[in-house]
Amino acid sequence: MCYARPVDALAALADPVRRELVGLLARGEVAAGELAGRFLVSRPAISRHLRVLREAGLVTVRSEGKRRLYALDPAPLRELDDWLEPYRDLWAQRLDALDTEIARGGRSKRNGEPE
Repeated sequence: MCYARPVDALAALADPVRRELVGLLARGEVAAGELAGRFLVSRPAISRHLRVLREAGLVTVRSEGKRRLYALDPAPLRELDDWLEPYRDLWAQRLDALDTEIARGGRSKRNGEPE
């Protein structure tokens, strides 16, 4: 598997504005002007964020008259999900161990046992 695209997607999603844009686009195609109207940052800033998402392959754009319509392309998210898969077991094991330690600590305190 090539890791360039998942890492590009991950880098693009590092910004909270871009994550919110992806969330909005997950609901369906949206015009650039409508997207820009939902944020406190300037329209040129939103345009730059959309360009980063487009270059990472996360969104597509098409023109309809003067409007530019953006849509989510889920393929890079699936690739990112595949890339993250080996780490899920690692975190699941660590979270299970943490859960066990928390449960032990709670029992110790209830029973008056020293920690």
